[in-house]
Amino acid sequence: MEKISPFSAQNIEAACRVLADTERGLTGSEIGYLLQDCRLDDVSPEMTKWKRLFNALVKAQNTHQVGNHLIMFINRALNPVSYARDKEKFSWRRGELNVVLSFSGFSVREDGKVIRTTAETTLKGARARAGALRAALEDRGAHPELMKYCRAELVDENYFHAVLEAIKGVAERIRNHSGLTSDGAELVNTAFSTKSPILAINALNTETEISEQKGFANILVGMFGAVRNPTAHAPKVTWPMTEQDALDVLSLVSFVHRKLDSATKL
Repeated sequence: MEKISPFSAQNIEAACRVLADTERGLTGSEIGYLLQDCRLDDVSPEMTKWKRLFNALVKAQNTHQVGNHLIMFINRALNPVSYARDKEKFSWRRGELNVVLSFSGFSVREDGKVIRTTAETTLKGARARAGALRAALEDRGAHPELMKYCRAELVDENYFHAVLEAIKGVAERIRNHSGLTSDGAELVNTAFSTKSPILAINALNTETEISEQKGFANILVGMFGAVRNPTAHAPKVTWPMTEQDALDVLSLVSFVHRKLDSATKL
């Protein structure tokens, strides 16, 4: 391997926080195994995962005055063979590491290997490395519930299924909040009825508030009918979904989730 200039402490820390993330990162035993495999001293095994990894990598870098050890660890940690049954975890780690590494002029390929690339100088450019659509939604402040239901599809830039899963997530949230078990227009019209509503997005005291409730229900019914139903039943090859279309639809889904935040059960 070529001699790589040392990384800043901030860059190493950011990479370690991804690799040792509480929910999607390596386990403590996996970190221990990989450190041993890379022949790195596990100087603080009693510390939290990311600090344990950080201390081991910083010691190696300070001792040898090269940044090769971080790259070597990532290459082994992202070996695709280890993710044969968990593609989503690989995609998340790769995407987040690409954001971090882009500032140093590196990128993780689809085969898990780190390569040199042009360095990024802005956060927007770095985040775009994790996926253009995902970055655009994050820039817009997309609702967390949206990301919850289609995170894996966004990482893969699978626009067709990202839209489908996002809208299915809306129906699931309405069911959870209302206690209903139906779907589509039936679910919406029952939950957001203006005569005997189960859920209300406002006080329903004035004509304006009643009109808003009706309009919101119409948005939901239209979203299910015009987008969810076709993508659920039509093959992907016959229902093209461009990045711009996906961004527009997902922005609408984000808006819907924000309205649902204020919905109360009656």
